Amino acid sequence: MQKLFRFLKPYKMEIIIGPFFKLLEAIFELIVPAVMADIINYGIARNDTAYIGRKCVLIVLLGVCGLCFALTCQYLAAKCAFHYGADLRLALYRHINSLSHTELDRLGTSTLINRITNDVTASQAGVNMFIRLASRAPFLIGGAFVMACIRDWQLSLVFLVIAPIVGYVLYAVMTKTIPLYTRNQKKLDDIARHTGETLDGTRVIRAFARQKQETDAFADECTDLEQSMIAAGRISAILNPVTFIVMNIGIAVVLWFGGIHIDTGRMSQGDLTAFTSYLTTILLAMIQFANLFQILTKAQAASLRVAQVLETKPSMQDGTAEPDLSSQEAICFEDVSFAYEGAGDAALSHISFTLQKGQTLGIIGSTGSGKSTLASLLTRDYDAVSGEVRVFGQNVSTYRLKALRRCIGVVPQKAVLFTGTIAENLRWADADATPETMHDALAIAQAAEFVEKLQHGLETHLVQGGRNLSGGQKQRLTIARALTGKPAMLILDDSMSALDYATDAALRKALAERCKGITTVVISQRATSLMHADLILVLEDGCCVGQGTHEQLLESCEVYQEIYASQMQ
Repeated sequence: MQKLFRFLKPYKMEIIIGPFFKLLEAIFELIVPAVMADIINYGIARNDTAYIGRKCVLIVLLGVCGLCFALTCQYLAAKCAFHYGADLRLALYRHINSLSHTELDRLGTSTLINRITNDVTASQAGVNMFIRLASRAPFLIGGAFVMACIRDWQLSLVFLVIAPIVGYVLYAVMTKTIPLYTRNQKKLDDIARHTGETLDGTRVIRAFARQKQETDAFADECTDLEQSMIAAGRISAILNPVTFIVMNIGIAVVLWFGGIHIDTGRMSQGDLTAFTSYLTTILLAMIQFANLFQILTKAQAASLRVAQVLETKPSMQDGTAEPDLSSQEAICFEDVSFAYEGAGDAALSHISFTLQKGQTLGIIGSTGSGKSTLASLLTRDYDAVSGEVRVFGQNVSTYRLKALRRCIGVVPQKAVLFTGTIAENLRWADADATPETMHDALAIAQAAEFVEKLQHGLETHLVQGGRNLSGGQKQRLTIARALTGKPAMLILDDSMSALDYATDAALRKALAERCKGITTVVISQRATSLMHADLILVLEDGCCVGQGTHEQLLESCEVYQEIYASQMQ
């Protein structure tokens, strides 16, 4: 957890004062057995009821003060822990959003969700219990031992035998369970990933009647996690019984030899009672210490996973330049190549072309030819391995990412909408967009008609992922969202695949008539969607096998000829 200590710096007061109040509570708790010994030795032995009454009042006052100190410490511990957890979650969320797609692909969505929820909660619990018990338990053990030595140093030697045994058990359990807890968190990542895939793919699973197979696979993963957690629990379960056994044997030894000391007159009955109370206090403190170790062990494993994400450095550094929208060169690729991390072959190889401001670029090719990858280099989701990508006349790596992406409207291949109203989704591109701007964007995207038919219009609520809309409606809304921001460049990544040919043609016509001056990149499987583009790139296995206008490619590019002929037939 030391890697996350910087998040505790704003709460130094709580970390210092909280344990201080716990120490006061422990001191008052250690005084109680001494008062009980005086009651037995002097009050009961002399039948002095007034003395007994005064001591009982003192015990009550000690208990009330101890309770107040304990409540104060628990309040400060909870305040520190929950603020720490909130700060850590926020920092982790911000850091995740600063990572490039390369790091996000490597880490995975399910493990990031698990780390920002379960792991942060476990680390937060560790901080809470550390403040409450880390000072109290050792102080009680040491203080009770000192008080016992004052009563009878020979009997106190029992502690010197017990303490190393319990300490060894704690160390052995901790070294065994930390790897198990780490492994359990990874298994939780797998379960979260499987759950997400199942919920996203519910329709596909039902369409292929795969409910039983997916249920069985999920059950196997849960069983695997169950067995792993049981294994860790069995080891952790050793702590309390072993500690109780050792300490109870110690109490029995103390009572045996204490009785002998009473017979010989070396010890009074009150002293033996106090001595036994101190031994019991040590027993309970050792149990608390054992439970604290279990919690800290889990917190340590969870904190390491959180720190691993925070220590992941983004491979993509933000630039400082602002886009120059007056540049006549909109896009330029100079011998650009790119490969995904861990992939064998390059996704793009030696791509070169230039597109001027206000022109339309069409990209066509077979599945997996690199069309979407090329578009992702424009928005700098990834950096090219070699070559230079220029947008608005400058290398994309020189721009501030936020400024670059604010100028580019992207409609992704998969239509993604968020929970909220249609208006809230459209305002993702421009938080200050007026209803007129949104209606214009809807009209261009051919979505105005169906939105107006909805009962609440722009205020219609969308469920998670926009699942209360059809595929074509979602695609049109994502296009309208991009247009709401009035971008200088519009990227349509196969975002008209769910539209019929008539709607597709009307959308292209509206873009041509009402979005003049916008540089447009259209990725499509349909040759008809790209026929009027100023420049068409034909990709095949990451290589550009042809570029030019529709007429030029029909004459010179065999791949384009095959695509066009197959669709026209």
